[in-house]
Amino acid sequence: MAVSTDLTDRMPVVRSLEDFDQKSGSALERLIFNHRLIVMIVCAVITLLLAAGAAMKLTLNASFEKMIPQTQPYIKNYLDNKNELRGLGNALRIVVENTNGDIFDPKYQEALRKINDELFLTPGVDRAWLKSLWTPGVRWNEVTEEGLRGGPVMPDSYDGSPKATEQLRLNIARAGIVGRMVGNDFKSSMIIVPLLDKDPATGNPIDYRALSRVLEDNIRAKFEHDSGGNVRIHIVGFAKLVGDLIDGLNQVMSFFAAAALIAIAIIYLYTRCVRSTSLVVACSVVAVAWQLGLVALLGFELDPFSILVPFLIFAIGVSHGAQKMNGIMQDVGRGTHRLVAARYTFRRLFLAGMTALLADAVGFAVLMAIDIPVIQDLALTASLGVAVLIFTNLILLPVLLSYTGVSAKAAERSLRAEQETASGKGLAAAWGWLDRFTGRGWALAAILVSLGLGVGGFLVSLQLKIGDLEAGAPELRADSRYNRDNAYIGANYSLSSDQFAVIVKTPAEGCLNYQTLVEADRLAWELQQLPGVQTTVFLGNAVRQITAGSNEGNPKWLTLARNQDVLNYGAQQAAVNSPDLFNNNCSVMPVIAYLTDHRAETLSRIVAEANRFAAEHSQPDRQFLLAAGNAGIEAATNIVVQQANRTMLLYVYGAVILLCFVTFRSWRAVVVAVLPLVLTSILCEALMVMLGMGVKVATLPVIALGVGIGVDYALYLLSIQLAQQRAGASLAVAYQRSIQFTGKVVALVGVTLAAGVVTWVWSPIKFQADMGILLTFMFVLNMIGALVLIPALSHFLLKGATKSEAPAAVSLATGT
Repeated sequence: MAVSTDLTDRMPVVRSLEDFDQKSGSALERLIFNHRLIVMIVCAVITLLLAAGAAMKLTLNASFEKMIPQTQPYIKNYLDNKNELRGLGNALRIVVENTNGDIFDPKYQEALRKINDELFLTPGVDRAWLKSLWTPGVRWNEVTEEGLRGGPVMPDSYDGSPKATEQLRLNIARAGIVGRMVGNDFKSSMIIVPLLDKDPATGNPIDYRALSRVLEDNIRAKFEHDSGGNVRIHIVGFAKLVGDLIDGLNQVMSFFAAAALIAIAIIYLYTRCVRSTSLVVACSVVAVAWQLGLVALLGFELDPFSILVPFLIFAIGVSHGAQKMNGIMQDVGRGTHRLVAARYTFRRLFLAGMTALLADAVGFAVLMAIDIPVIQDLALTASLGVAVLIFTNLILLPVLLSYTGVSAKAAERSLRAEQETASGKGLAAAWGWLDRFTGRGWALAAILVSLGLGVGGFLVSLQLKIGDLEAGAPELRADSRYNRDNAYIGANYSLSSDQFAVIVKTPAEGCLNYQTLVEADRLAWELQQLPGVQTTVFLGNAVRQITAGSNEGNPKWLTLARNQDVLNYGAQQAAVNSPDLFNNNCSVMPVIAYLTDHRAETLSRIVAEANRFAAEHSQPDRQFLLAAGNAGIEAATNIVVQQANRTMLLYVYGAVILLCFVTFRSWRAVVVAVLPLVLTSILCEALMVMLGMGVKVATLPVIALGVGIGVDYALYLLSIQLAQQRAGASLAVAYQRSIQFTGKVVALVGVTLAAGVVTWVWSPIKFQADMGILLTFMFVLNMIGALVLIPALSHFLLKGATKSEAPAAVSLATGT
């Protein structure tokens, strides 16, 4: 049976518009191409309006609460009691180091006082809970013959004299704050700066970027300069981390330019046509402008995660635009008028492009299932971007190309390349080896190798961890200023900044109940036995010290007395010296564990133990609730990420399978399309293990995005292959023609997508670099997997595809 050499012979060559029926094609095609000028004017107006909106309204910020899963039970417990747990949420820790002496140097103390005052007046600071050597809330106490006495660590009469300095030294020793607020080597001291959720003056959320600049300009730069290098300032905390991330994103803009230049170079090398390459890139840039404008219009902010979305939208837009440009170039090369060529390409590829973009949207949309607002915002903004691509790259680009066409040389080159490929010359030599995978031997070898890689990758992926695997802030490079500051604090202070708090909740005055204090003491002791826990602190520690102090310091009284009056007195004194150990009516009391780090294993151990204790010891009038503190919040986030990891994969694969089944109407074709994606997902998780990456908020979206975008390759290749098989071609011939028609551009798409994100590897933001590595790996491997495994699997599953196997694929490929 004679089979035509390509699919395009269904559409005759039309050299003059007089010979073309303007009423042909679908209603959508006629609506668009019979009103091309209106389409362009509408798109131009929308572009100007949305670009202006993005320029004026779009802001870059991050929210502490958006980074945490607010409906997770532990986080709900924290949010319900947040106002009673000041200092256990969003706080900065600022360490002021004396590089040429110790903290008792009067010049150092004067600098510390000025820094304390500057921070006290900084917008967004919860002033009532700010702590330093210069705040009255940091106190000492001691036992004397006359009883217990105490006062502020900083003497009221401090004037820098030797006598006042000696008094300060004594007060620090009596307060027991060495290793907590004073460095173990006495060369630095810490200022603890709790932050409010909103600026009380404006009512707006705290602008972390502005706050970070204040810390850099008004604190670090100013006082380090004024001291002549004798003072060095170290700053850690969520707000500073976000500020550094946002500052790093300013450099990320250069990666967008690099991605655009790389895409332009790749497309131009393929087409050698300036006008069509420029239009493909321009339409992708327009899509980014629309996406950012819609984000601003809907009142969203860009954050360190969603700022990456424009890169993906641009890369996806270029890849889909390349398919449209390729189709028009082929038709123009045969002599078809540029307008007719644009309409032909629209007929052949609009439905295929729509289906592919729906697959992309699925990869983004499933992220909405993750109960972390920052990821949900990313999913929404990315979905908007994909929706925009339907207009800019599936509609606007063909319309623009219908006016400009392609250069004569590019059209001639395309026709010549097609003829050479059809006759076994030129690209046929380069692509011919892929045809071998339609034969049994090569197909079986490819499948066995893939099976081996899949099994090996799966075994490695079993070691994949949830959460951070490194100390410090893994979002930034190890040599970043933030991580160097964090390392200094960890090396010079006994208590880390990683706090895990269990909330003990009782009726009013219930935390003073003897049995409640005993149960909390048991919890504190059991947590302290765990590896990774430095020490534990709760109200009972202070009550013990005060009880013993009230009895001449006798160690026999270093206990929790059964007498309620003794407990009440101890708590009354503790409220003066440590007001953050319980709330005003003594109904909320935290048991705080200081951790050596916030690695996944450390958090898992303490969560398991705290959960076990809470289940066994909680009663209606005394509940142990997890969790507060930055480590507690991160532990809750890890739990959500672990639950969402597999759920997200089930959702994305379920949606992709359904989409492929609707497209191909064949379970065999679905298997052929999906198995290469599964292999890539497994190997991606194995790569994460080998690179020391954990599954966390930053890496969680990657696999979903890789699957959603990666299925595009199968849609383009299989739609042509099944259409050819339906027309009577053998599998080998059908696959060869799918390579000729879309395979070259599939390879181009893979390279373009990878090139768009590979530049992220050099980003100063570590999590962006990690995403760049993983996405590049998935884009390239999905492309290779599609080109190799689709023919190999087809040999066993689709070798005898019939008319009933591929009706939808035919309509996608030919527009019939």
